[in-house]
Amino acid sequence: MTLASLAAFAGLCLILSLTPGPDTFLVLRIALNRPSAGIAAAAGSAVAAIAWAAMVGVGLAAILEQSAEVFRWLKIAGGLYLLYLGISSFMKTRKAAQAGAEGSNEGGALRYTKLGGLGAGALSTLLNPKVGLFYLAIVPQFIPQGGDTMGTAMILGLVEAVIAFTYLAVVALVAYKAMRWLRRPKVSTAVERVSSGIIAALGAGVVASGASS
Repeated sequence: MTLASLAAFAGLCLILSLTPGPDTFLVLRIALNRPSAGIAAAAGSAVAAIAWAAMVGVGLAAILEQSAEVFRWLKIAGGLYLLYLGISSFMKTRKAAQAGAEGSNEGGALRYTKLGGLGAGALSTLLNPKVGLFYLAIVPQFIPQGGDTMGTAMILGLVEAVIAFTYLAVVALVAYKAMRWLRRPKVSTAVERVSSGIIAALGAGVVASGASS
């Protein structure tokens, strides 16, 4: 694999990262009040992306392409997880806001631990079959004839993971900085609920699409 090919792949990954998706909204919501948890979610997403690359390298992701039924159920599982994240987050922020969050100036905003953010980011990416299909469709084009398939796939996966992590980490930091200017309780709670609603809507759309396919 030449340097030019690697640069072309990196450019493609950058374009993919700049296109808002479930991971972007998830990191944004988690980072609103705790940037370290948002960065942890970005790291979880990056680790999961490498896991998808490994599955492609050993041929496991090919099952998704060959079996429409497996793809359908994995797609539904990912959608249900997003739906759960959106609804549970909305309910928790609503309860926190009603309780008044005594002794806190966070306005009832939902908090994640670093470990919780890491897990949420990893699961979101692992349960997103589009990530696997991206690797399945794109990575083989950059693997040289007769080359080390597994090694090349892991290198490309690492490149994509670094780019995705960098972008999502920036999103997390920008979100936190912005919220410092918008720290009023009503504004913070409204942003939390809107982002939770977006995640839930994305999950419902994925479930509906999978159920009808």
